[in-house]
Amino acid sequence: MMEIIEINSLIQQALEAAQKACAAILEVYHSEDFQTEAKGDQSPLTLADKNAHQVIVETLKLSGLPVLSEEGRAIPYRVRKDWEYFWLVDPLDGTKEFLKKNGEFTVNIALIHRNTPVAGVVSIPVEGVTYYGGKGLGVFRETADGVIQLANRGPVDLNTSGLRVVASRSHMDERTTTFIASLNDPVLVSKGSSLKFMLLADGEADVYPRFAPTMEWDTAAPHALLIELGIRVIDTETNEPLTYNKENLLNPFFIAWA
Repeated sequence: MMEIIEINSLIQQALEAAQKACAAILEVYHSEDFQTEAKGDQSPLTLADKNAHQVIVETLKLSGLPVLSEEGRAIPYRVRKDWEYFWLVDPLDGTKEFLKKNGEFTVNIALIHRNTPVAGVVSIPVEGVTYYGGKGLGVFRETADGVIQLANRGPVDLNTSGLRVVASRSHMDERTTTFIASLNDPVLVSKGSSLKFMLLADGEADVYPRFAPTMEWDTAAPHALLIELGIRVIDTETNEPLTYNKENLLNPFFIAWA
């Protein structure tokens, strides 16, 4: 296993990459031309996505580790299946939120060891807030006022009354509605992109059910932080934690809670 000090050094590289990506994103965000186009799956792609990808890859390549990014070229499974460590990146998570200009989008950078996220950085460009941490190192939130360490979450009983449930504004499907209905007088909270996970990290929500498609780069960085905070992200079919670097990079449906 990589020494903790080495993971800490890699986190510093990821923080530098995220900072540069945030600057690149905000430059486009405050411009009049997003240069939006449609990707193959018809999801939007902007100049901000592209520019953030470029600066992240340029910064992380100094680590000598491979980078798998949403906006990078497809890397065949036969090439990546034996990677020991690699970076898993979403240069701009929440492009639809970016286009709405509501500020609820993030830069996600995860360090993966085999199939498990062991470090993560989640930055919110508009707010100037960054969450980061890694295995054995704790989780921290950095703002203009300084850095604080987040507390580990105690276990959550899903039978408790008044649980705060993260519910996506754009993905309120039948299974999510059914899950929420099974709880005892739940309270709904909502955010865009990986900020849904950060509601759990900050102690502002208790459970996050996701019965809609996500990709590995959407979840890896926040997942790494939640693991360190004692919060599980569980495949609803297998009842096991989400794994990464699968042949198919699509995540199964999951529920996150402590």
